[in-house]
Amino acid sequence: MAGETSRGPVSRLGWIAYAIAAAVVVIDQAVKWWIIEGFLLPLRGSVPIVWPLSFSYVQNNGVSFGMMQADADLVRWALTAFSAAVAIALIVWARRPDRILLGTGLGLIIGGAIGNAIDRARLGYVIDFIDVQRLGFFPWVFNIADSAITIGVIALLADSFRRDRPAEAARKQA
Repeated sequence: MAGETSRGPVSRLGWIAYAIAAAVVVIDQAVKWWIIEGFLLPLRGSVPIVWPLSFSYVQNNGVSFGMMQADADLVRWALTAFSAAVAIALIVWARRPDRILLGTGLGLIIGGAIGNAIDRARLGYVIDFIDVQRLGFFPWVFNIADSAITIGVIALLADSFRRDRPAEAARKQA
């Protein structure tokens, strides 16, 4: 049936979504490892890179972009469980996306949610380091996983505004 996203084998676009998610997780975790172990950012604090970008080490106990800070262990595990639940729900949805923008957005969000959940489960906080506060209007420090989630949400929103839906296109051709 047109538009079904959770039954049957994984489609080609579903595998693309999963590959994007895996790439986001690997890149996010590798860069965070490099920021800590190679660049030694925790010892350096904040390092200007090129205007307006700085690398600033932040241990984020809140959700994306450091909002809703909470230090309690219960909140840590609740946020980890929430990220895992979102990722699982999106993994099911991503089995059979019928448009590339939808699959791409789902893959980005899945990868970002898993990347941040790994940090939170392993460390008790998410490592944030991308700092563009010198722009004057964006006060948050974030990471690659946050960026993937944001771009993924934008992709889903853009996809939702498409004029022709697959089911409508199939009806028109019949």
